[in-house]
Amino acid sequence: MAKNDLGIDLGTANFIVYQQGKGIVLDEPSVVALEKRTNKILAIGSEAKEMFGKTPEDKIVAVKPMRDGVIADYTIISEVLKYFMRKLNKGTFFKCNMVIGIPTKTTSVEQWAVYDAAVKAGAKRVHIVLEPTAAAIGIGLDVMKPIGNMILDIGGGTTDIAVISLGGIVVGDSIKLAGNTLDEAIVRGVRRMFGLIIGESTAEEIKITVGKVHLDVEDLELEIRGRDAVTGLPRTEKVSSSDVYKMIRPTVDNIIARIKLVLEKTPPELSADIVQHGIVLTGGGALLRGIDKAIEEEIGVPCQVAEDPLLCVAKGTGILLEDEGLLRHVAVAYEA
Repeated sequence: MAKNDLGIDLGTANFIVYQQGKGIVLDEPSVVALEKRTNKILAIGSEAKEMFGKTPEDKIVAVKPMRDGVIADYTIISEVLKYFMRKLNKGTFFKCNMVIGIPTKTTSVEQWAVYDAAVKAGAKRVHIVLEPTAAAIGIGLDVMKPIGNMILDIGGGTTDIAVISLGGIVVGDSIKLAGNTLDEAIVRGVRRMFGLIIGESTAEEIKITVGKVHLDVEDLELEIRGRDAVTGLPRTEKVSSSDVYKMIRPTVDNIIARIKLVLEKTPPELSADIVQHGIVLTGGGALLRGIDKAIEEEIGVPCQVAEDPLLCVAKGTGILLEDEGLLRHVAVAYEA
């Protein structure tokens, strides 16, 4: 691998890029603003997110090109990858190798879409790795040992549950219950409880600021603004952590039920390792207050949140850029 090669977490919520020799160099929301007439990209990331839901319909459209952990518009993703390559080389286009993380249960067609978008962007070699494996490597686990490690990677579009041993996923699942599902539950809950219509951005702010999924976690309050569902006029309300708990706990319970199913399919020898070492939570959803306590209480297995959980997959792709032997072993497709 040459210098300037990129490790990329193409997340539903965030684009995170690791550049060889430099570490994490880009962490932006997965939003792209396009000029409607020409389809030209006007902004990517934070600048585009500020436009989301606020654009003039006939001129600019703000879109999320990743949906449920997979590419919804591969033409836009190809342009996004080109943007990364130019931005990280100070405006000059350069060809590079890429290691890209994808969810566990992506189909061969979805894997091909990722590969094709990267090749069209100008990548020389593209390596696809599964996100739980990349996350485990990113937090410093030796995935090549005959030891069972369980990773719960809660992203924006998908939650990946995986038991990893000897460089591969022994038992795994990928479900479309994650950060975006929680945001949608908050939008519905605020309308039901307060008669207030809010957007996705406000729901995300509520989740991050006062959200909780365990009753022992401190109760906080947040003042929010939205549109009255009856009058259509703007008004404010105060939402508490207890309110949010009622809105999102059912989704977390569904995730816990899927964790139990994966554990039921896990070989006994690896189950013993998991009881000893616990479950490690990665991804942005791991920052939800009390989620480790909720899982540990329901499953009876120790649970811990990784350091910098949002960056684990990208860090793992970065480590793989430096270790081609390990990359060759864990890459799932399109190794050249």
